[in-house]
Order: sequence, then C-alpha cells, then structure tokens
Amino acid sequence: MTFIRFLLLFAPLLFSCQESTQSVHENQNNVAQTAVKDTSTEQTINYQDIEKKFLLGQIKPQQNDQFVEIPVPIANRENLYMQKQALESFQKMQKTASKENIQLQIISAFRSFTHQKWIWNSKFNGKRRSGGKNMAKEFPDPQKRVQAILNYSAMPGTSRHHWGTDIDINNLNNSYFESGKGKTEYEWLKKNAHKFGFYQTYTANREDGYNEEKWHWSYTPLAKDFSYNYKKKISYADIKGFKGSEHAQDLKVIERYVLNNINNECMHEPGN
Repeated sequence: MTFIRFLLLFAPLLFSCQESTQSVHENQNNVAQTAVKDTSTEQTINYQDIEKKFLLGQIKPQQNDQFVEIPVPIANRENLYMQKQALESFQKMQKTASKENIQLQIISAFRSFTHQKWIWNSKFNGKRRSGGKNMAKEFPDPQKRVQAILNYSAMPGTSRHHWGTDIDINNLNNSYFESGKGKTEYEWLKKNAHKFGFYQTYTANREDGYNEEKWHWSYTPLAKDFSYNYKKKISYADIKGFKGSEHAQDLKVIERYVLNNINNECMHEPGN
C-alpha cells in the first residue's frame, strides 16, 4: 500500500517533469528553425540559434513563422514575403505617407538563394542583360565578368534580400526618383523612413560596393542583427553553388558588398 500511495502522490509530478523536458526540446527546435523570436513590442535575437541557411537565403518563408506574405496592394503582386515585424512597420509608414498623398508599394522583398542564383546565372551566361549589356560577350574573362555583374546584382548567399528585412519600393530605376512623382516619393522617404526603422541601403558617394539604389530600403532593427551574425557565421566556404563563385574570395565580396560600403545606419557596427 505504501508503494501505491507513493505512485499516486508523485506520478503527476513525474509526468509534469517529462512534459516540461519535452517542451524545452520542442522550443529549442523551434528557435533553431525560425532563428528569430518576435513580439509586437520587442525584438529578441538569439545569436547562437540563427542558422547559416537563414543568412544565406536557403529557406522557404512559407515554412518560417517569422515571415508573412505581403498583402496586395501593399505589394504589387502575390507571393512576396518579408519579416512580420518589418511589414508591420512598413504598413505604418505607408499609412502615414498616404495622408500626404505619397503612395508607397513594395515591388520586391525576400529572395531565396535559388531565386538569386537564377538571376545571377542568367546574367553570367548572357541570357539576361545586366546594366544593358550581355556580360558573357562584354567580359570573356570570368573574374572580370563577376566584378561587372556585382555593380548591379548580389551573389547568391550575399544578398540582404535573403533576410526578409530589405525591400524595393515603387521602381527599380534611379531615374524614376529624380523627377516628378518619383522625386517627391524619394524626398519623403529620405525625410521620414528612418522614423519607421527604414534606411536606404546603397547610397551615393561611396568608394566601393554596389551602385546607388534609391529604391532599396532596409529595416534596420532586424537587419543590423542579421548583419552581425553574418559576420560571425558566414565564410567564403559558404559562398558556392553558382557560376563564378570561385572568384568570391579574390574579390572580397563579403567585406566589400555585405559588411561594408553601405549606409552607416544599416551597419551592425555604425561607422565601421
């Protein structure tokens, strides 16, 4: 009888402990899969659990609960995804802008490694023009071709669009933002976007890196943390699987295009 009383007394406790242990393991797995824990008022980044695959864009946003599909007409088409927190902030910015007759629309957001690879390889093979040129014909030397493509496109695994924090707004041509309606939109963004956490990533008057992109804006409350982790976790051994990848280290792509030569406000260590 004493043994039976023992079981009756402690069995619920033992079962509870077992459930608790299982829950811990499940939570750890969820953190490893999603990389980021998000709340409506606070963003907590666990540096140790952000995986390389996320930083390299080797994920499916539909299977990551930190990503959401951007509703149309906030986006110009379906199947565009971005970080949930970044979208919420963009919606606030868009609503504020509309009160001043400024229309903002997302035309590109998350891009997977596979998508970026298709863009890159198409330009490398000459099937898609880059800067109005057939790069395969203009640059027979592969390394020079890679360098030329980098003026306009990121290597797969090095694009900030992989993180779901960076978006393209309204148009993909600088000329659009230099006159008329586009200029008004750009001036509004320069004056107000930072209030919502967004900064133009690739500005003018930089010595190196990508050309200026007036359409490309980054949600820095998240992107700075991902940039920090990229520096910690990603090496040239991870930049592979596409045409010309063997030239990434010689051209110092990580240092020149990912970690530096961007707007200081977008850097994980401002000014460095």
